[in-house]
This record gives sequence, C-alpha cells and structure tokens, in this order.
Amino acid sequence: MAVQPVLSAEQIREIDRLTVENYHTSSLLLMEAASAACLEAVRVRLDDDLTDRRALILCGKGNNGGDGAALARAMTRAGMHCSVVLFGKLAETAGDAHTNFESVRRLASFEAGSPESPAPLTFIECDTVAEWEKTAKPRRAYDVIVDALFGTGLTRPLEGVYLKVVEHLSMLREARDRVSDARPLILSIDIPSGLNSDKAKPIGPAIQADLTVTFTAAKAANVLSPASDFGGELIVADIGSPSSLIEAAKPWLFLTEAEDARQWLVSTRYTRESYKNTHGHVLIAAGSRGYSGAAALCGNAAMRSGAGLVTIATPASAQSSVVASAMPEVITTALAETDRGAVSEEAASHFFQLAGKATVVAVGPGLTSDDERTRRFVRTVVERRTKPCVIDADGLNSLAPWPADLSGSNHPPLVLTPHPGEMLRLIGADKKSELDDRVAAARAFATTHKLILVLKGSRPVVAVPDGRVFINPTGNAGLGTGGSGDTLTGLISGFLAQAYATLMDHADPVAATITALYVGGLAGDFAAKKLGMRTMVASDIREHFSDAICFLDPRGEQP
Repeated sequence: MAVQPVLSAEQIREIDRLTVENYHTSSLLLMEAASAACLEAVRVRLDDDLTDRRALILCGKGNNGGDGAALARAMTRAGMHCSVVLFGKLAETAGDAHTNFESVRRLASFEAGSPESPAPLTFIECDTVAEWEKTAKPRRAYDVIVDALFGTGLTRPLEGVYLKVVEHLSMLREARDRVSDARPLILSIDIPSGLNSDKAKPIGPAIQADLTVTFTAAKAANVLSPASDFGGELIVADIGSPSSLIEAAKPWLFLTEAEDARQWLVSTRYTRESYKNTHGHVLIAAGSRGYSGAAALCGNAAMRSGAGLVTIATPASAQSSVVASAMPEVITTALAETDRGAVSEEAASHFFQLAGKATVVAVGPGLTSDDERTRRFVRTVVERRTKPCVIDADGLNSLAPWPADLSGSNHPPLVLTPHPGEMLRLIGADKKSELDDRVAAARAFATTHKLILVLKGSRPVVAVPDGRVFINPTGNAGLGTGGSGDTLTGLISGFLAQAYATLMDHADPVAATITALYVGGLAGDFAAKKLGMRTMVASDIREHFSDAICFLDPRGEQP
C-alpha cells in the first residue's frame, strides 16, 4: 500500500530543515514550488483560463504569508490581477517571507496603473481592524481569494483583525451560495487559518475554504473531522522534499487514497478461470426473531461485494423472514435458538461445522445481546475461530466491555467495526469525551488487543495491531442511516473473503479492510449524487458498490 502519510507540524518543520541543509535546496525554492502547486490548483479550478482573473491574497507575516506573496507573483505572470494584503508591516517580516513581500512591493510600485487601467499587482499593509474594514469595504468581484494568513504554526485561537477576516469571508461565502455562484473560489495555503494543524477539533473560528493545497504530507487537521470540514477539497503537493525524509519521520497515521483501493481491486480481479469458490465464502451469524433486516442487509452486501458464496446462519424462527429479504443468491441456514428467538450457545458446534467450509465469518448484525446464552455463543466463536472473523453490532455488545483475556491475532485476523456508542461500551466508558481523540482511542485498543479496529463515524479510521492508523476520506452524512453499519460489515467480510480466496497466503487483511471502507464511502457518494443524502437508505449504498468499483478499476471490471 502506498498510502499518504499524515505528519505533525514538528515533523514537517524538521523535513523542511533537512531538505534545506542536506539536499542543497533553498527555502526560497521550496516557497516557489509551493506557489507553483497552488497556481496549478487554481488553474484547474478556473478551467485553464487565468487571463484577467482577479485574486485577493490575504497574507500573514510568517512563511505562510510568504507563500502567498510568491503565489501573487506567479498569478501576475500568468495574466491575473492580484491584490496582496499584508496583515502587518513589511518591516515586521523576516527571512524568506520578507524577501517575497519586498519583491511584491517593488513589483507593485513599478506597475502602478490608472483608474482606467488598474495595476496587475497591488500591495497593501494592514494591521488594524479599521484598516481592514477600509480595505474590504469596496465590493470588488474576485475570482479567487487566497488565505495565506497562518500555516502549521498556529496554536491559539484567532483574534482581532483576523477574526474580522474570517467573518468577512464567511459573509462572502453565504452571498455566493445564495445565488449558486462558484466565485470567489476560496483557497487556503497549507491549512485553513484558525486551525491547529495537529488537532482534529478546531481551536476557534477558522476560514472555510473550498480548496486546500498542503505540502509534502497531509496534517491531522487536513484529514480528521471536524477540522477537515473547513478545508474543502484537499491537494497534497510535492514541493521537493525527498521521500526518504518522510519515511525517516516514521509516520504511523495515513490517509487512504483512491490508488490504494485500486491496487487491491487489481490484485483480486476476476479472471477467465474465476468461479464462485475462487472468490470466497462468507458465513454470517446474524438476525433474531423480529430483527431479520440487519441479517439480510449484511448478507446482501457481502454478495454484492463480489464474494462467491454467502450463507446467513440465523435462528430458526427468523429464517423465513431473512429469506424473504435476502437476495435469492444468498443461502440461509437455521441455528439453535433461545426461547426468545435469539441464537443460543448450543448453536456453536453447528456454526463451526459451517465455518469449516467458509473463508470468512461475520457475527453480530441483528443478533440481540440481551440473553447470556447469545453472549456465550459470540464469545465461543471469537475464542475458537479458525478463520478471519468480523464482529459488529450485537456481536460487539455481547463482548462489552472487552474481556482482558480475549485478543486477536495475525492468523486468523479479528476485525471489529464499532460505531462510537459501541466503542464506548467496549472500553467500558460512558462519557463521549473518552473519544475526543478518536485516533488515539482506536490505536490504543487495536494495539492492546492485537486486532483490526474500524471506528465508524465521520472520517472513519482503521487502527491495526502494529500501531498504524488509516483515515478514510470517502462518504457523506447520508451514510448515517439505519442499516449502513450492517452493509459495511457485509462489504468488509466480502472483501476479506475475496482476498483470502484469491491471494491465499499473500492476503493482507488490512488492505482488504481499508479498501472496503473506501469503496463503501465512495458508493455512498455516488448514491448521494443520484438521490441526495436525505433520502438515501442502506440498500442504496449497496446498489452503488458497482459504480464505486468500476470507477476505481474500470479495466478490471470489463469482460
């Protein structure tokens, strides 16, 4: 997997320092490369038409502002009209930022225009609220507004004139959105100003960007919700730091990208010799009397994922209801049940017989966890498993709080897929604040118990036993609908089955899991584009698996 690393501000500063000191690359050259990446992003967004476009560049006094000044010069060379506002005095700037601001000031004075023919580049110093209000008052129509106020060094909330800038841009966005206009495009350099780059939660008001161009590697606030919600589309630009320096930083947090999912799909493609047994058999213990829908959603998703065979094992009194809701291709079988119609521990021996013919087992959707005999069934399945095992929903509730003497393993892997409420029960906590740092909580649980943990929610994360954590960028609020978790369990199980049946000893359960999460979120994005988020249901997500897979690997899906 060639996943995108996510680095801290300190790691990025060290990489920049070493790039300059050890690789004979000046920091001014890095700024030029950063400005070129930003200009290219703007060019794409403006359909390759930059001539006579107008840009407002809002610059802080530090290196982020220096990047903005370099971008202004590049935009001017490309035929745009740029107004650069420095929040402070030129004399207060230093280093390479000062060099770039001085260059902009000189160019602006050389190119002074007239009212009839305004200069292509203007430069204004602004360090008070009154000066900003005077500058912002004229209603000029900008095509692009660039936020180059603060980069990765900000650690405290914005105040004073910077708050006024945030309010002004918010007003412009609202006015723009009311008339469905695409202008001005708001671009943040490196990170939206107002965010602490190392934190997932905003530290105060921040600029809401349409597009963020960050450099060398993504930062936590670029990719973790809710801070990531301020950034719009994210572009990670290579500005010349050697990849060896990034590797030497030993990243453990990663952002899954389309290429990662594509590689896995390519590795498990159907071939001319493919048939049902070469793509795995998923066995699912799910459902109970009155709760058959979850079992059917899970089984249908596993079938639609590309698994060769899917069997739903469900309590006898629920079987007819599961059959009625499941796809005709899905097999069902009955398990011994309690007097309340839930699976009983007496079903374990029969379930293990069925598991002997399966590639992957999944346990949980719709089981209920009220009966001790059901909880003992789940515990027995996890303890005695001989196949990769996915646990969700009431399977998780049956094991909560997680027993200290129960752990996963590399072979066969154990995959848990809790939503935040289930996660709190697993760790024996009742305060939501215990999950304020979702990445840390997921990582601690996965490393302690030697398992793969999928913590669902906005920007779900996958934590693995060796300490790596992967952030999934696909999906939308429409996925927060009843049954979507059961659908994801089926998709993960189906992808694991395909991995182990196709790749056998070379199967990577982590790659299969993060690909399932990416594909499931992307399917939700396709469903939202067609139906809107409000009316999406879980089966709509499943029915768009094919759109997501064909988008990622169109060649592999053609006969």
